[in-house]
Amino acid sequence: MSKKYIKRHIDSYLYEWKQSVSRKPLLLRGARQIGKSSSVRELAKQFDYFIEVNFEKDDEEFHVKEVFKKGLSPKRIGEELSVIYHTPIVEGRTLLFFDEIQACIPAISSLRFFYEDMPELHLIAAGSLLEFALEELPSFGVGRIRSLFMYPLSFDEYLRAMGFEAMADAIKKSSPEQPLSEVLHHRCLHHLVRFITIGGMPEVVATYSQGGSLLDCQAILDDLMLAFYDDFAKYKARVSTSRLREVFLSVTEQTGNKFIYSRASQTTKHEQIKEAIELLSLAGLVHPVIHTAANGIPLGAEVNPKIRKYLIFDTGILQRFLRLDISQILLGETLEQINKGAIAELFAGLEILKAAPCNYPSQLYYWQREQRGSQAEVDYVIQQGAHIVPVEVKAGTRGAMQSLSIFMSEKKTPFGIRCSLENFGLLPNIRIYPLYAVSQLV
Repeated sequence: MSKKYIKRHIDSYLYEWKQSVSRKPLLLRGARQIGKSSSVRELAKQFDYFIEVNFEKDDEEFHVKEVFKKGLSPKRIGEELSVIYHTPIVEGRTLLFFDEIQACIPAISSLRFFYEDMPELHLIAAGSLLEFALEELPSFGVGRIRSLFMYPLSFDEYLRAMGFEAMADAIKKSSPEQPLSEVLHHRCLHHLVRFITIGGMPEVVATYSQGGSLLDCQAILDDLMLAFYDDFAKYKARVSTSRLREVFLSVTEQTGNKFIYSRASQTTKHEQIKEAIELLSLAGLVHPVIHTAANGIPLGAEVNPKIRKYLIFDTGILQRFLRLDISQILLGETLEQINKGAIAELFAGLEILKAAPCNYPSQLYYWQREQRGSQAEVDYVIQQGAHIVPVEVKAGTRGAMQSLSIFMSEKKTPFGIRCSLENFGLLPNIRIYPLYAVSQLV
């Protein structure tokens, strides 16, 4: 069964880049298998010519890396690639795509020269472990290359892939002042639970949208897990594959809680665990949520980097790693019994990341009362205009809001937000958003 292309929010950014007068080579950044190459191929349909250079697959047949080892002159590189791929390279008419570019460091270095010498050429680069290569080239193209950041599908993208555009549009038009009808609200919850179960990996969503079963989705997720494990061997020689697996599993187990290093391993030093986490973050497989004092804007001005949580990058991957009982998820009226409700907090954090503009990396923050003996904690703290807004995530339809009240009282914030399985609504100083509408907060 051939997989149809799933429209992505990043498509509009790619089109805007294509039409831009002051265009720079584009770098697509994000984890493996999240749809970067598919989005570029879809954009390529708007060009007369398209060349895709895959530095992992094509080098065996075409020895494309040798083209870049001989020098970084864009005109010479373009001429040789044109001959190798039997396709003209014409500025303004050809899209040149360097995929898995982390496998060819000279190709990364060449991007800045394409900007300087062939500014009219449309050039996109992408790679699954790109961040590791960029660490070794810290000033490879400052001011000469534009980055876009990509993630697995959001809930809105999932609904549209499933053919529920009207439902996605209805959610966007709703607000605490204008809630959905109860009938439509419950339909949205039904699809939310399924999305949390399968996650947002494009291959999984494409399979499900074309009639595949939940068991088919589970099998694909298992394959993806093995692929990510295999990738660990490529990360860096000084961090063993077993340690990366150990730490990655610990992140899934500690979702929703402050990350405790000793829980990741009883025998490994904190510095080694920290290094493994940093590599997983660079690969886009985990995302930090950093503690902020939240006394003013920007939120990043008062962070405590020693206090942080970590989110695994996809809810479907989480439930397969932890072997959660999906029947509990599908049949339950709340998410509270699933991983102690942490899966709801994970979903909310990922939706906030995915809803942020693609052209700069987003950062998540949370707040925890630093007073000894205090249990107050707010799941996420965001900025809306000039306001600092606390966001509490509930896995059911009710729950105390003591931490939210404490934060609002201490920080003198005008209102707070509760995200739960409730419909849109209003309480005194509290705006209620259903979990499926978390993206509206950004």
